[in-house]
Amino acid sequence: MLSPALPVHAQTPVHTPDVMALPQHAALAVQTRDGLVESIHYGSVIATAPDETADDGLRTLLSAGDPLAPFYPRSSLKPLQAVAMVSAGLELPADLLALTAASHSGAAMHRDGALRILEMHGLTADALGNSTDLPYGTDERDAWLRNGGTATQLTQNCSGKHAAMAATCVINGWPVSGYLDPEHPLQQLVATTVRNLTGEAPERTSTDGCGTPLFALTLRGMARAFGRLATAVVTDPESTEAAVGRAMMQHPEMVAGVGRDVTELMRLSPGLLAKDGFEGVQLVGLPDGRAVAVKISDGGDRARMPVTVRALEALDVDTAPLAGIATGVVLGGGRPVGLLQATDFLSTPVTEAL
Repeated sequence: MLSPALPVHAQTPVHTPDVMALPQHAALAVQTRDGLVESIHYGSVIATAPDETADDGLRTLLSAGDPLAPFYPRSSLKPLQAVAMVSAGLELPADLLALTAASHSGAAMHRDGALRILEMHGLTADALGNSTDLPYGTDERDAWLRNGGTATQLTQNCSGKHAAMAATCVINGWPVSGYLDPEHPLQQLVATTVRNLTGEAPERTSTDGCGTPLFALTLRGMARAFGRLATAVVTDPESTEAAVGRAMMQHPEMVAGVGRDVTELMRLSPGLLAKDGFEGVQLVGLPDGRAVAVKISDGGDRARMPVTVRALEALDVDTAPLAGIATGVVLGGGRPVGLLQATDFLSTPVTEAL
C-alpha cells in the first residue's frame, strides 16, 4: 500500500529494484570534522585504455565498486548526442558547438548562444522542447531573479542541446515538432551513435529531466566513448568526434560556466575532455584514449570531483593544478575544521575479470 504521506505525484507505482541486485558500490569519498568521519560517499569508478589485444578493445586500468552495473549517465551523454547531430550535418562555431554539449549555468552568454543557434536556422525559442527551469548557476540564478526573471526553457541548463536538436531537424527536413520522441529520426540517430561510441546496447531506456531519451549504460561503456572523443582530437581531427571534443576543450566556459568544477578541470588541464551529469556522474577523456568514469551512488554532487582527481592522479596525470577542486574544506564557525576528500579506494586490487 502506498504511503499517504507521499506527495500526489509520488503515488504512481514504480519499479522497486531487488535488494540483491543493487550495485555493489565502494566507499569513494569521506568527509571528516575534527578527525571524526562525518559522512561517507559510496560509488563506482573505472579507468580504461584502448587495447587492441583485449577481447573488446578496451583494457581496465583501475576500478572500484561496481563499474559494470547499468546506470543513467544523465547529462554526460550530451557530447555523444552532439556527435550524432554533427554527423547529421549540424555546423556551428566552436563556442556554440560546446554549448550543444553543455549543462550550462544560465549566464547571458549561454542564453544568447542558444538563441543564436535557433536564429541561424530560422527558429525561435518556441521550437524548444525542454522543460522550464531557473538558471542552474547560483550567481546566475540570483541575478536572473533580481531582474524579475522566471523559469523558462531558455534558462534551463540543457537549452543549448535542445536548440541544436531543433536546428538539426531543420537541416535534415525532419519535423521539429516532436523531436524528443524516441521514434523521431533524430533520436534514432542519437541511439545508434551512443551504441557505436560506447560499444553497448542500452540495458533499458528512460527520459532525462529535460525530456530527452535516456539510456542505461555502464561506466565502462561511457569511459570508452569519452576516450574516443578525446583522442580523436589528436588522431582524427576531421572527424565528428574531434569536432565536438575540440569545441568543448576550447570553450570550457560554455560547457558549464564560471566557477564550475568541470570548466576549471578543462581550463587547468588542457587536453582533457570533461562532462558531468546529475546524480553524481563525471566523465573525463584523455588525449591518449584513456578515460575515467565516476558514479556517486547517493547522487550527491560534492564527491564527484575529488574522486575523479584521485583517479587521474593514479593514471599519472599531473593533478597539482587541480588542488582547488580535489578536496572541499569543512567549516565550523567560519574556520576550517575538516575536509571532504577521496578515500584510498585504489588500495583494493583491480578486478581482473573486468
